[in-house]
Amino acid sequence: MTPRADGAPEDSAAAPVAEPEATTGVSRRGLLGLVGAGAAGLAIGAGAGVAGGVAVARAADSGSAASAYEFFGAHQAGITTPVQDHLHFASFDMMARTDRDDVISLLQDWSYAAARMTRGLEVSATGAIGGSPEAPPDDTGEALGLGASGLTITFGLGPTLFESDGVDRFGIAGRRPPVLERLPAFLGDDLDPDASGGDLCIQACADDPQVAVHAVRNLSRIAFGRARIRWSQMGFGRTSRTTASQQTPRNLFGFKDGTANILADDREALDSHVWVAASDAPAWMAGGSYLVARKIAMLIETWDRVRLSEQDAIIGRDKGEGAPLSGGDEFTEPDFAKTDAAGAPLMPAVSHVRLAHADLNDGVRILRRGYNFVDGNNDLGRLDAGLFFLSYQRAPEQFVRLQRSLSTDVMNEYIRHVGSGVWAVPPGAAPGSYVGERLFA
Repeated sequence: MTPRADGAPEDSAAAPVAEPEATTGVSRRGLLGLVGAGAAGLAIGAGAGVAGGVAVARAADSGSAASAYEFFGAHQAGITTPVQDHLHFASFDMMARTDRDDVISLLQDWSYAAARMTRGLEVSATGAIGGSPEAPPDDTGEALGLGASGLTITFGLGPTLFESDGVDRFGIAGRRPPVLERLPAFLGDDLDPDASGGDLCIQACADDPQVAVHAVRNLSRIAFGRARIRWSQMGFGRTSRTTASQQTPRNLFGFKDGTANILADDREALDSHVWVAASDAPAWMAGGSYLVARKIAMLIETWDRVRLSEQDAIIGRDKGEGAPLSGGDEFTEPDFAKTDAAGAPLMPAVSHVRLAHADLNDGVRILRRGYNFVDGNNDLGRLDAGLFFLSYQRAPEQFVRLQRSLSTDVMNEYIRHVGSGVWAVPPGAAPGSYVGERLFA
């Protein structure tokens, strides 16, 4: 097998994935065979876990090669990992009458199942067809034969998990990161409360949409009785890149998106702008990050009637090549001082590129990892489509700063922010542990 060459950190070591040994965990709740294996089952990856997002490879049952990313590591995979083609994102709320032990057991069981699925395995040793024919199978089976398909699973913890309506449900309010608060209201927000927030979140990205759906579907089953889905979103066609080898994709407005994104090999930028430092509070978040999700509806039909020259001016880039209007190619830095013969700036003052640029925001940068979405048509027959924006940053304030800068963005005439959420993304888990363990230590 040949490891993936794109996106692995320079100090990463790729290795073939070994099949985990069969486990005989007994269910805590009598729901699934894998529930109750918990932390004990996590040791199956011992020796294989290094930095999150390390590329490995395994052979699917069909004999075809499938890329895989190690679940265990210093950082959770799915952040700097090369952006896959498909997304299934889900937000969860803990059920009433659950307690601290329920949160811990859920994160243990999710980590156990995720460590298997990201290797192209079923959620338990008995899986979809290996258990009793007289009982529901542990695994739903729709990903059989599809391999790992580059699956990454990333877990986040929302502000309401720590405290909800002033109530410390799980005894962890004192360990809430000071920066983890509900995002403030922004000009033009039209947020649906039923498509915003959540105690927990799962980001499943894969090169095969069925593999991403399978991951969330099975993690939802595992959560039964402890947490329920609050809202979810499917995404396709990445709208950013995280490695230099990936081409810059286009969003549904037809423009290249994410040209200046932070890349996986830019360790200085990652340490400055993405990863929580050991000196940041609280200590249990060191090596983690903060995730912001925004569902942004695009007024597709209105945009499609805008002149090409005006579209270019709104974005601040040439639609064809993606070059800034000040000249050069896609990767040329914009020159905000450059003017035309009449003295007008070539980069409009309210263009998206200018308002979002780090030079005009005290150097603030974020790592973007968004996707397009099309959810059919609305009642007027127009496309219900847009951008499912995902960004990772060392603190949510970075996103807040940029979003406030975009308050005068002309593009706001063609978009609506309809969903929102923020989560603390703990550091990666070591083999034998689970994501979030340091929070409860």
